[in-house]
Amino acid sequence: MLLGVLQWIARRGRLVLVAGLLAGLALPGLAEMLRDWLAQMVAVLLFLTAVRIGARAALGSLAQAGGALGASLVMQLALPLAAVVGFAAFGVLQTPMALALVLMLAAPPVAGVPSFTLMMGHDPAPGLRLLIVGTALLPLTVLPVLWALPTLGSAAGVLAAAGRLLLVIAAATVAGFALRAALPRTADRRAIEALDGLTALALAVIVIGLMSAVAPALASDPMLVLWWFCVAVAANLGLQLLTYMVLGARGVATSVAAGNRSIALFLVALPPDMMAPLLLFIGVYQLPMFLTPIIMKRVYRGRHVTA
Repeated sequence: MLLGVLQWIARRGRLVLVAGLLAGLALPGLAEMLRDWLAQMVAVLLFLTAVRIGARAALGSLAQAGGALGASLVMQLALPLAAVVGFAAFGVLQTPMALALVLMLAAPPVAGVPSFTLMMGHDPAPGLRLLIVGTALLPLTVLPVLWALPTLGSAAGVLAAAGRLLLVIAAATVAGFALRAALPRTADRRAIEALDGLTALALAVIVIGLMSAVAPALASDPMLVLWWFCVAVAANLGLQLLTYMVLGARGVATSVAAGNRSIALFLVALPPDMMAPLLLFIGVYQLPMFLTPIIMKRVYRGRHVTA
C-alpha cells in the first residue's frame, strides 16, 4: 500500500512541489514551525538522493570531478566577484538587492539540484557532484567575496556555517552511499520509484519551511513582495537560461545548479538590519526554484535517465 502511494507521488513529483509552495503561502503557522527543522530535512533529502544515485555514479571519473571543480569556481567565485564590480560601477553595491544577488551567486547549489534534474528526465549524478564539490570549496571561494563586501559581517561566522553545511552533506551522502552499496546490485524498479516519491515529499516539506517570511509580507506590503519576486525570477531562471545557452544539452545539471543556490547559508553572518529584506528574497526565491522542474523541463528537453 505505502509502496503504491509513493510510486503515485513519484509520477506526480512536479505537482507535489507546487503543492508545497501553495502550502507555504496558505499555512504560515506550519511554515514557521517547519523552518526550525530545515537543517534536518535537508540532511534527509541528501541521504535519499545519495541512495538513489549511488557512489559510483555520483563521484564519476577524475575528468568529471575536474569539470565539477571548474564549474564551481566559475559559479561561486568568478560570478559573484564580477557582480560586485558591476554593482560598484553603478553605485548600488550597498543596496539590499545587490547584497542578496552577490550572496546568492557566492552560495553553493541547493540540495534539491539532483532531484530537480531527475524530475526533468536527466541524470542527477552531475548535480550531486556539483553539490558536493561546491560545498567543499565554499570556505575558500567565499573569502574573496566577503573581502569585497566588508559590510556583510563576520567571515568567521560564514566559515562556521559553511563548515556545518559541509559536515551535514558529507555525513548524509556517505550514509546514503553505504546503504546503496548494501542493496542488491540490480535495484527493483518499484523500490527506486518509491524512493523518488519520498524525495519529492521531502522537497515539498522543505519548501513550506522556506516560505515562512512570504505570507506575512504579502499581507503588509504586496508590492515589496512583487519586487523581490521579479528579482528572484530574473536571477534564478536567467542564470539557468544563460548557462544552458553556453553549455548546451550536456550542461543541464550545471544550468540547474547555476540558478538554484543555497543563499540561506549566509544569513547567520549578516547584520540584523539586513535580515528582513534578505529573508523575504529567500522566501520568494523558492518559487522559481521549486517550479524549475515544471518551467524548465521543455527548455532542457528531458531524456532518459541513467542512475
